[in-house]
Amino acid sequence: MKVLLFAGSLRKDSLNKKLVSVANQILQDSNIETTVVDLQPLEFPVYDADIEAKGIPLNVQMLSQFVNEADAVIISSPEYNGSISSPLKNTLDWLSRTKPMNLAKKQVLLLGASPGELGAMRGLLHSKIPFEAMGNFVYPRVYGLPKADQAFGENNKLVDPKRQENLAKLVSEFIEHCKNFN
Repeated sequence: MKVLLFAGSLRKDSLNKKLVSVANQILQDSNIETTVVDLQPLEFPVYDADIEAKGIPLNVQMLSQFVNEADAVIISSPEYNGSISSPLKNTLDWLSRTKPMNLAKKQVLLLGASPGELGAMRGLLHSKIPFEAMGNFVYPRVYGLPKADQAFGENNKLVDPKRQENLAKLVSEFIEHCKNFN
């Protein structure tokens, strides 16, 4: 099994990139093959049909290939104004335009981290909509990390063992689901 992970955030010190790192380590500790992609250096333009008419940007094609090679996708995303983050939405808009649309039918697990009390949960609820519209199965449980600005210690690991345990359990359940689904 191979899992693609990325954060729906561009910021260098993104809390969601840190959460992706934790999830990636959990997967690697379980001998799951992973690919982690940072969206920031890919510099996708804002989706525009006029740009698309000239051809899908090479970096979008590259991410689409990573998606194609993966059996499942794990995304950690912040919420922007109580909804889906613009980097995540833009990424999904571009991926939906690739032929074939490699994201369709993939199993998706959504995570989120936020310095707020809700742990990006409102954004995760909104984030399900475009995935489902594209034909993905979004795992019904999500993971929200509240007060994420205080949640990471050395090496960007979660300082609260209970939070680490809950994330590891969810990731493990998701992987088992994916094995049964494929």
